[in-house]
Formats: sequence, C-alpha cells, structure tokens
Amino acid sequence: MPEAQETKPKGRRWRPLYLLFALPFIAMFWVSSYDRIEPALYGIPFFYWYQMLWILITSALTLFIYLVDER
Repeated sequence: MPEAQETKPKGRRWRPLYLLFALPFIAMFWVSSYDRIEPALYGIPFFYWYQMLWILITSALTLFIYLVDER
C-alpha cells in the first residue's frame, strides 16, 4: 500500500525584499527632512502633501511586495 505524502504548509520565511517595508517608516520618522512649508503644492504646505504622498507610495510598495512574494 503506497504511503501518502504529507505536504507541509507553505511556511513564511524572511526575505530581503521585506526590507522595503522599512522605507515608509524611515521616511516618516525622519521628521526634519520634511518639516517645512515650502514647496507648496496647490497651496498645500510640503509637510502635508509629503505625508499624503507616502500613503500612496506605501500602498504601491505593499502591492509590489505582495505580487513578487506570491510568485
């Protein structure tokens, strides 16, 4: 009687690609790099639009890492 092969669940392992998740943290915690008003974008101070831009960048970065990790 042939023995059934056990399949191990796909384990999560650490990959260097995950270091990209550190970029938004570094960008947001380094406040002195964006603590200013100029250049304003459509009247919105740099301080605000820089942070909003990082929301979009982080979303795109997360999608990229997810797609690469699933392959």
